[in-house]
Order: sequence, then structure tokens, then C-alpha cells
Amino acid sequence: MRANVLLAVDIGNTNVSMGVFDWRLDDAFRDHWRLSTRREQTSDEVTVTLRALFSSTGMPLEDVSHVIISTTVPPLLPIWERVCNKLFSRPPMIVGPGIRTGMPIRYENPREVGPDRIVNSVAAFKLHGGPIIAVDFGTATTFDCVSGSGEYLGGAIFPGIHISMEALFDRASMLHRVEVARPKSVIGRTTTESLQSGLLYGYAGMVDSMVKRIRGELGESRCIATGGLAQRIASESECIEHVEPFLTLEGLRILFEMNHPEAKETTE
Repeated sequence: MRANVLLAVDIGNTNVSMGVFDWRLDDAFRDHWRLSTRREQTSDEVTVTLRALFSSTGMPLEDVSHVIISTTVPPLLPIWERVCNKLFSRPPMIVGPGIRTGMPIRYENPREVGPDRIVNSVAAFKLHGGPIIAVDFGTATTFDCVSGSGEYLGGAIFPGIHISMEALFDRASMLHRVEVARPKSVIGRTTTESLQSGLLYGYAGMVDSMVKRIRGELGESRCIATGGLAQRIASESECIEHVEPFLTLEGLRILFEMNHPEAKETTE
């Protein structure tokens, strides 16, 4: 008989993030992985990768009882659905129209909101209450706003750090790729330091400015961050109060429990 193990999968434009949750343990979060998104990947390749990841951590793949998927790359969804049916003998739960979120969507067209933004907002409100602003440093830098009563209000979308870097380096032949790191000073004395200053302090300043403007409409609110560069930007930001590195995965777990009450019952 399978254990009560959930595999949460967030398929983004740049990375695929996965988390494993087990309701038999006090600490439900067991492990996580981050892979590069490959649009040409086949279901067989995904199957081999999953088997290898579970084997490397000593977790039996057979323990997985459910899978929930959120994706902003629709062409990859059929591939993952085939994998789930093959490995786990059941289709995954998909975050999309029809799934219960417990959060009213106040967007003019709710179908336009990316599922990752809804997942992040649900997790942010569940973990920290509202009103709250969730900033996700992914392929795009997104700002998602939730009211004090738990309504998704909308937000803002900004080009992500890595996307901006690649565009700059592709267009400016005299500039080279650099690590997003803290330079010795804001006034860079080398091209590398100048680029690092602009990327790090520039994005931190953009975040602070956006959050202050959002608070002008939303009112006093908390601000949390997630995503690969969240900790680095948060260290230079005045407005980011807390970093939740696994916000999206936690949101997937929360949505799974909302839509599968029997999963929650196993913890009681």
C-alpha cells in the first residue's frame, strides 16, 4: 500500500521545481529538486530523471500516492501527464480552471493569471495572512497582491534579472556575463563591478519602489519574496521582510489538501 506522499511539481519557463511531502511526518517537507526546463524533453527522459532523483535520496518512488502540477509551459503538460500515468498509475492534479483555491480572483479576466501566481498568493496568505505582497524572482519578476480578506487583487510583472542580463549581453558586445553578487561599492571601479552594482542594487531599488507604490493603493502590508535570487535581492531591499524559498511548492501542497480532503485527514 502506498504511503501518503505528494510530489509537487512547478514547471516554469526556466526551471522545474519539485518537492516531496509526507503526511506521516511532523515535518511534511521531505526533499526538493530544481532542474532546467527543456521543452524538447520526452516522457521517457522525465521518467528516468524522476527514478534517479528518488533513488539518490533513498525514497521509494512507489511511495508517491498523488502528484500536483502547476505549469506556465503548456506544451510540457501532456508529457508530465503521461509520466504520472506510467509511474503512478493515476493522472496528476492540475492547477487551473476548476481547482478550488479558496481565494476570490479580482482580475478582470481570471484566466489570464498564471497558475504560479495564484499558487504563490494562496501560500503567502496562508503562511503570513494579509494584506500581503509576494515577489517572485523567476523568469519574470512578479508582484502579487492579496487583500486582508484573502482576495487576489492583481499585481505587476517585470523582466526577470537573468532575462535582462541576457538581453544586455546579447546587445552590448563590450559587456560580459557576471555573477549577481555584491560589489565592493555602488560606484563600480571595473566593468564587472559596475554590472553587479546595476543588477543587484538596481533590482533591489526597483523592488522597493514598486512595493512602496503598491502599498500606496493596498495600504500597509507585508512583503515576502521567493525565487532563485530572492535571498540575494532581499539582503539589499528595505521592503522585503521575509524570504520563503519554497513558497510555490508549499502553495501546491496547500491546494492539494484543499481539493483532496482525505489527504488532510491522514494527519489528524
